[in-house]
Amino acid sequence: MTPAARVQSAIELLDRIVEAARAKAAPADRILAEWFRNNRFAGSKDRRAIRELVYAAIRACGPVPASGRAAMLRLAETDPAIAPLFDGSNYGAAPIAEGEPVAEGGVAPSWLIARLAASGVEDGEAEALLDRAPLDLRVNTLKAERATVTLPEPAEPTAAPHGLRLTTGTPVEQWPAFRAGEIEVQDTGSQLACLAVGAQPGETVIDLCAGGGGKTLALAAAMDNQGRLIASDTDRNRLSRLAPRAERAGAADIATILLNPQREMEALAEFAGEADAVLVDAPCSGTGTWRRNPEARWRLDEQELSRLTTLQAYLLDVAARLVKPGGRIVYVTCSLLDEEGAGQFDALLARHPDLQPRALALPLGRPRGQGIRLSPGPDSTDGFFIACAARVQAAA
Repeated sequence: MTPAARVQSAIELLDRIVEAARAKAAPADRILAEWFRNNRFAGSKDRRAIRELVYAAIRACGPVPASGRAAMLRLAETDPAIAPLFDGSNYGAAPIAEGEPVAEGGVAPSWLIARLAASGVEDGEAEALLDRAPLDLRVNTLKAERATVTLPEPAEPTAAPHGLRLTTGTPVEQWPAFRAGEIEVQDTGSQLACLAVGAQPGETVIDLCAGGGGKTLALAAAMDNQGRLIASDTDRNRLSRLAPRAERAGAADIATILLNPQREMEALAEFAGEADAVLVDAPCSGTGTWRRNPEARWRLDEQELSRLTTLQAYLLDVAARLVKPGGRIVYVTCSLLDEEGAGQFDALLARHPDLQPRALALPLGRPRGQGIRLSPGPDSTDGFFIACAARVQAAA
């Protein structure tokens, strides 16, 4: 493909991504994967170049653009190499017309910028939300150690005790260490969220919103496969991914429990008041993950944010029914909005006077309310809010 044809293909893909974002349909990575599958004429270099163009254009736009072409024209304003490729050549993009509409730049839609600012995220810290993320690994201590694991390329240790960092795009899934379960791909911030749980061998630990099980596997390693570890979720497809991952990682005896929404305690009744720790990695806006999913900011609206905060409060109340006296709830969201973080945690404490905040000693992050915030700018991690509440012991 010519460079001009790559630009036109990226524009067509952006049209689909914009439409899907408005309809809350397929995410960008799925749209790209399907296009590459159906357009075999695009070689590996073409696919890489088109992907780079698509994501660069997404990052260049703040609000949802009117069209893929408007998004690419926005990128052309910041990258002088793009505009000459609108040359009208065969399979290429039509020449740029005078006065043609160009998408608006910025970090996010205006209402969301205001919410971030109200949560103390402004200027450079906000702009860092759209930087490209590095590739972080967690060394699986059930099978290896950070100091001795053998990798094909050099990696830098991160602030997480078992973390390593590589260049974005490194093909780690092809490495023998990955296939052997010695390493897992996991952002440093996510690793620190697991560290905050303080899971110990012999404990009963519940990963309430386990999803595909990335944090569950980290908890299994911390517990050294000793104790009761429960991974639960309402999403059957995501939860089903845990078993093969656990087998590769050597993580034994993880119980998976599929939950019915709003009826979670029916499936978890045997653990009521029994858990030493409950991790609530709650569904959220994902504002802290824009480095990886920049089009997510086009999908979020105030109605969806309200739905998410209501769900977070509900899940925290479920966790409060599971944790035993002296046990702890660790609340995690990959969001930088206070209504999903510090404000949500304060509301939990107000509803449950028998829960008391517990200070966390993490190697990165800054205090935010009664928890800790990690942010791409100052911490070079995804954005997270992490907080811990312990149930007070009954008086003797």
